[in-house]
Amino acid sequence: MQPATSRRATRMADSIMRELGRIIVEEARDPRLNLVTITGVLMNKDLSIARVMYTHIQGPSPELEKALGSARGFLRSSLGQNLKMRYVPELRFEWDTYLQEMVYDSRSQ
Repeated sequence: MQPATSRRATRMADSIMRELGRIIVEEARDPRLNLVTITGVLMNKDLSIARVMYTHIQGPSPELEKALGSARGFLRSSLGQNLKMRYVPELRFEWDTYLQEMVYDSRSQ
């Protein structure tokens, strides 16, 4: 997926990132989602798919992926209600490896 670079896509990604973080902290009832941090959102060119980058203090786990997968519908509908969007993009959750790569790269130098 080629990320979009338009201002609209950037604004939309920022809004989705802020709102998803708030929803997970304040409204999600699944205890597996505690301490999940949304680190970024990348939109595709037609704004139909949002790649949501996340981390967790305990690291990646299949159980966490399953929890995010089961909460996907709730999160998407909450986004639509709270952001007043006509069309809410499909949410695809991906573990964010950026911080890990930074730490390992800095150790090797």
